[in-house]
Amino acid sequence: MYPDSKIDILVRKGNEELLQYHPKLNRIFIWGKRKHKYLNLLKVIYQIRRKPYHIVINVHRFPTSGLITFLSRAREKCGFDKNPFAFSYTQKVLHEIGNGKHEVERNLELIHHLGGRFDYKPRLYFSESDQRRVDDLVKPPYVTMGPASVWFTKQLPTDKWCELIRSIPENITICLIGSANDVNYCEEIIRLSSRENILNFSGKLRLLESAALMNGSLMNYCNDSGPLHMSSAVNAPTTAFFCSTLPEFGFGPLSDKSTVCQINEELSCRPCGLHGKSECPEEHFKCGTQIKIPAFAS
Repeated sequence: MYPDSKIDILVRKGNEELLQYHPKLNRIFIWGKRKHKYLNLLKVIYQIRRKPYHIVINVHRFPTSGLITFLSRAREKCGFDKNPFAFSYTQKVLHEIGNGKHEVERNLELIHHLGGRFDYKPRLYFSESDQRRVDDLVKPPYVTMGPASVWFTKQLPTDKWCELIRSIPENITICLIGSANDVNYCEEIIRLSSRENILNFSGKLRLLESAALMNGSLMNYCNDSGPLHMSSAVNAPTTAFFCSTLPEFGFGPLSDKSTVCQINEELSCRPCGLHGKSECPEEHFKCGTQIKIPAFAS
């Protein structure tokens, strides 16, 4: 659209690695939120105000990102109407969730007025060293599974993961992925599944190494969580399990080869919220326990 433009991006500390090798980015600003959140926010605002941006685009609805946009010296400020600082935007877009529109499409609407193509999909760029690390750890054929989630109601039940594992042919290696916090849970799944050809990579891979791993997988099995979106961003085969949330919220898989697994029965309690919950409000969790595990197809 504007091939000579310089694009900077602001991310929360810990996510900068995902964009480390993106060829279209000029600079990555990092906001450390865990320690000295507001002091670091002031530093970010200062850095952004120093640069004469033509356009600042805010894809978030939170007050802090709105404040950053408001205090920038950009000539044009674009964002969603639900942000508390939307009054300062030169371009506002209606934000709607639940109508089937994907989050990517929602975000692209922020730049519709600039013209050009708008059928882009997110893309991650991993390095040759990321690929070599993966090649040293596992040989094809393999599948990946990201069984854990921060939220209980977004996580396929443990017995369902074990059922899925048992359905995978023995000649195919199963790779469990996740953060360091997921190590014990993945070990529990390995123990309960009684599977030998299974590896626990939780907490052992960089984000882009996980992306490289998913890129070479026969299938990537994910909850409605981060691994799903990483798989989409390398256009890898994806099977996504939706328990308490709905793909109509706009966070479903985008890969060319993708499947959504959810219950067929309509539950009056589903969805119980836009985000997951720490426990089932109805104490039955039917949206998770009644999901049918798909037959494996390579």
